[in-house]
Parts: sequence; C-alpha cells; structure tokens
Amino acid sequence: MQRKGFAARFALMVMILFGAAMPASAKILQCVPFARQVSGIEIRGNAYTWWAQAEGRYARGQVPQVGAVLAFAAHGKMRLGHVAMVSAILSDREVLLTHANWSRRGGIERDVRAIDVSPAGDWSQVRVWYGPMRDLGLTVYPAHGFIYAGTAPLLQPIQPAPMVPVQIATGTARGILTFATVD
Repeated sequence: MQRKGFAARFALMVMILFGAAMPASAKILQCVPFARQVSGIEIRGNAYTWWAQAEGRYARGQVPQVGAVLAFAAHGKMRLGHVAMVSAILSDREVLLTHANWSRRGGIERDVRAIDVSPAGDWSQVRVWYGPMRDLGLTVYPAHGFIYAGTAPLLQPIQPAPMVPVQIATGTARGILTFATVD
C-alpha cells in the first residue's frame, strides 16, 4: 500500500513539474518561425517552400552571408525541409548556423558548424553539426541556397571604371620624346 501511495505522489509531482515547465498552450519550437524571427525574412509556410516563395521578394544566391537563411530542400525524414540562419562565415565552404528543431525536438542551437560538400562548391549539398553525435552528422542534405534579408553579396569583384585615354612614350626621334594616345 505504501508503494502505491509513493507512486501516486511521484506521478503527481512529475505532472506538476512538467505542467509548470510547459503550459498546455506551449508548442514545440519549429525552424520556420525561429528563422523568420532571427533573420527578419518574412516568409511563412513549410521550410521547403521558402526558396520558391523568396523569388521576386528577396535576393537569393549560392554565397553565404551573415543573416541569410540557408534553405534546405525536403529530403528523407526531413520531408518539410529546413531553414537556418547563417550566424558566421568561417570560409567559403564552412559557416556557423543558428537554427531550431535540428538535434533535438524544439531545441535551439546557436553557432553550429555546417559545411558545403557539393562538388561544385555551390552549397547545394551540406552536412550539419548534429548534437547527439557531437560532430557533423553523417547525412548529406540537399539545399537550394541562401535567401538574403538585405542585398545579395557580390558574386564577382566590382568592375573597374572605364579606361580613359592615356599617353605613353613611344620612342625618341633626334632626342625628342614622342607620345601616342592609347584608348
């Protein structure tokens, strides 16, 4: 009889603790509302739809930029896709991401490593840090690219201003320097 009383009190305490920690109205934090909040990119709907929805509304590209959202395609168990904000750039093929609902349900991870493993170096295939492994996950995820909250980063260097005609020395005739104009 004493065990039943203890078990009932224990169950009641667990219910109270969990009830206080997570009210009935609380929901599991998903990647989409979190990415929208931290990036300022106002797109709604499942993560796999963000890339198409961004067309014409936001700049998109294949170059990481701090504050941009990396849009993952639907894949395997990740049938709704995924979105994560770039929090730092370590190299042209390695970034840190801040995102929700990746390593554990509803959890937020800040500054976790992601690497571009695509043959073309275009961020179309990535591996992402997975908390339970304490390393990059084993899965290669397909990604569309980056959605930029502001302007897209330049893909090529700025072109120099047009050349103006200049005069160059072409030689001497009887000790007099001659010039030619080159466009």
